[in-house]
Amino acid sequence: MRVVLQRSGPASVTVEEKVTGAIDKGYVLLVGLTHTDDEEDVEYVANKVANLRLWEDEDGKMNKSIQEVGGAILSVSQFTLYGDTRKGRRPSFINAARPDQAEPLWELFNKKLQEQGLHVETGVFGAMMDVELVNDGPVTIIVESK
Repeated sequence: MRVVLQRSGPASVTVEEKVTGAIDKGYVLLVGLTHTDDEEDVEYVANKVANLRLWEDEDGKMNKSIQEVGGAILSVSQFTLYGDTRKGRRPSFINAARPDQAEPLWELFNKKLQEQGLHVETGVFGAMMDVELVNDGPVTIIVESK
C-alpha cells in the first residue's frame, strides 16, 4: 500500500462537475493499492497517517498530529501510484491491485481512519476526478506498508 500524503488547506474532489468531498484543513491522501495488500497493510498505514506529527506546535516544530489540530482527511483512490515507468514510454499498471480487490481495501482504509476519530471525505473509486488543494508548507510525505 502506498499513500502520498499532502498537508493541505482547503481541498476538494469533483466528479462530473459535482463536489464529492471537501475539507478546510488536513491531509489529502492519494491512496494506491497493490495486489499483495491486505487488511494488515491497511491497518498499518491508517495508524501511521492518523498519528504522524506533521503540524507545527507553538515553537514551529512538527510535533502535532492531525487530530490535535482538528484536521480532516480527503481520501482519493489512485491506482497510478503503482505505475512502472522503467521500460518504454507508457507506464505499466500491472502492480496495481485490480478494482475488485482495491475498492474494499480503500473503503476499509477510510473506515480505519474514521475509527481513529478523523472526519473522512472521499473521491469516487474508479472515477475520473479533479482534485484541488492548497498544499500547506508544502509538506508531502509518502507512507508505505512494505
